[in-house]
Amino acid sequence: MRSAVAVAKRARIPYQTLRINLPWKGSSLLDRKMKIPVRRKLQGIPSTYVPARNTIFLSLALSYAEAIGAKAIFIGANAIDFSGYPDCRPSFYKAFQKVIKAGTKARKIKIFTPLIRMTKAQIVRLGMKLGAPLDLTWSCYKGGSKPCGVCDSCRLRQKGFDKYYVAKAKRSRIL
Repeated sequence: MRSAVAVAKRARIPYQTLRINLPWKGSSLLDRKMKIPVRRKLQGIPSTYVPARNTIFLSLALSYAEAIGAKAIFIGANAIDFSGYPDCRPSFYKAFQKVIKAGTKARKIKIFTPLIRMTKAQIVRLGMKLGAPLDLTWSCYKGGSKPCGVCDSCRLRQKGFDKYYVAKAKRSRIL
């Protein structure tokens, strides 16, 4: 949350935070009795899956978008995520677009997933090109005050940055 607020402030865009405390079980992100996996093989649905998380996020975003007359919702799901999380797959967003059409008065709000088919390295490259404040962002399933460096999220993020810098070094040698 602190990172999201810092990014919004640096970009000078209005933001609103919403905190929902539900007694969820079945996800190591929400149930402190479950361990966050470290150095696991990145296949299948991980224990960090939160049931219908993106459905909840999109439902709240949709309600707000319709209330303020917005025409679009952007969400940062990407190729690495949809391999393990069912609600990060392109088919999920197509289905939710049908929910918008069937279940809202506005009916024309569009969901955009600009990162859906990008690798983490491609996302880092785009962020660098756009001048995104990547220094303010981090991703860690453990939710502490700094990244743990070993959970899936930290590892995937670091791998993206590593691949970006390797590709950048190769390009600079060619030029």
